[in-house]
Amino acid sequence: MTTPHNHAEPGDYAEAVLLPGDPLRAKWIAETFLADARQVNAVRNCLGYTGSWKGRPVSVQASGMGQPSLAIYVHELIHVYGAKTLIRVGTCGGLNAAVKVRDVVLAQGATTDSAIVRGRFGPYDFAPLADFGLLRLAADKAEARGLRVHAGNMLSSDVFYHEDGFAGYGKLPGHGVLAVEMEAAALYTLAARFSVRALAICTMTDCLVTGEEIDAQARQTSLRDMVELALDVAVEG
Repeated sequence: MTTPHNHAEPGDYAEAVLLPGDPLRAKWIAETFLADARQVNAVRNCLGYTGSWKGRPVSVQASGMGQPSLAIYVHELIHVYGAKTLIRVGTCGGLNAAVKVRDVVLAQGATTDSAIVRGRFGPYDFAPLADFGLLRLAADKAEARGLRVHAGNMLSSDVFYHEDGFAGYGKLPGHGVLAVEMEAAALYTLAARFSVRALAICTMTDCLVTGEEIDAQARQTSLRDMVELALDVAVEG
């Protein structure tokens, strides 16, 4: 069975799937890290691959940018292709000066301004959370690798360019929100709804507090560290 967004056949995806937003990053992950990688999807150039890491099957599927796009791919990966472990791998902007460029942020929870989550639970605001087993494993492995790692609240925002700049994040930095990206809350909400496991792992590439940014060469090295961490968690979690 295929879908309007994915022409892979049943069985083409492993149960563990990495989710970068960028299709070219999905291609880079497959070609750089996976053994025997084969392309399984190219609809709308949202590329998907399956191969193996350390002898265990794993897939990588681009999710596009933003929560509505990710929600489509995650829903179909779960319901059509049987995905059980979904790990977002991406970049984030820092909202706390203690989080330095090249640090790894594990999204323990995901605050959001998105209607894809907010307003869908009656009078309640749902709190999207990571799978604790994956979170704990990722934290332990990051520490063992000597990576600077932070676990805490992430903001998944539908707005990339705030009219008011850093002030647009309001009181969130003062309440411990570490960083901002655009997908984790939808991922965690769907994982909770359909009883699968999910985690977002991001490299901090620019600090919105200090203005510090990572250069292109350091960005690639840092992403390599983050992807290897995510692959280990995906196949061992």
